[in-house]
Amino acid sequence: MTNKIHTGYVLEMLIPTGGWTSSGSEYEDIVFLEATPITKAEYEAGVIVYPAWKAEQEAKAATDKAALLAKLGITADELTTLLS
Repeated sequence: MTNKIHTGYVLEMLIPTGGWTSSGSEYEDIVFLEATPITKAEYEAGVIVYPAWKAEQEAKAATDKAALLAKLGITADELTTLLS
């Protein structure tokens, strides 16, 4: 894999409740503190699906933001002005 994904990003997707720590981009860099450990195969599957999951999360956030702005009846620029 040429573009390494930090294990923390993958673990946030697989074990969002926490209970783990990581210091790198390999399964071996994971320390399960309170979380039930996952297997290396589960981690590697997570690495594969992470980019699509992240894109889905970003798309949902953008849709949610647009819906909120529409509900408020303002643009993103107007919101920025209000918050500055």
